[in-house]
Amino acid sequence: MRQAPVHLQALLQPVIEAMGYELVGIEYRSGSRSALLRLYVDREGGITVDDCARVSHQVSGVLDVEDPVHGQYTLEVSSPGLDRPLFNLEQFRPYIGSSVRLLLREALQGRRRFKGTIKAVQENSVVLITEEGEEVIAESLIDKANLVPDFQQPAGKV
Repeated sequence: MRQAPVHLQALLQPVIEAMGYELVGIEYRSGSRSALLRLYVDREGGITVDDCARVSHQVSGVLDVEDPVHGQYTLEVSSPGLDRPLFNLEQFRPYIGSSVRLLLREALQGRRRFKGTIKAVQENSVVLITEEGEEVIAESLIDKANLVPDFQQPAGKV
C-alpha cells in the first residue's frame, strides 16, 4: 500500500503519540515543484481542527530541525474522515464487515479497482466479497485503500 518513507514514520510517530494522538498513516507525493506531506491523525472521540493545528505546529518544528524531506513541500494534517484511508492490513481488521474501495498497483483479473465488503484479513492479503464473488487480494498489489462511508440510517430513525 502507498506508504511514506519509513524514516518519516519512525521520526513522526513518537512525537504524535506523545501528544496523545494516533498516527494513522502518512502520504508523501512528490511533484515537479513541491511535494505534499499529508499526515492522518486520530484519537478516541475524533479530531478537531484545533487538534490538526497542534499536531501541525509540533511536527513542523521537528521537520525543520531534522530536515528529512528534501526540497519544498506542503504539510497537511488531517483526520482520517469517513472515507478513512487504510495503510496496512492491520488497519483492515477492525473494519471486517465494512465496505472498502481498493486501487491496485497493477491489474488483477483485468481490473485495478475493486469495491466490496471486507470478509477477512489473512497473513499477506485481504478477502473481499464483491458483486462478482470472493476476491483474495495480496497486500503487495494494493496501492490505495479507503473505507466507503455508510450513510444509511437505521430503520425507524429519522
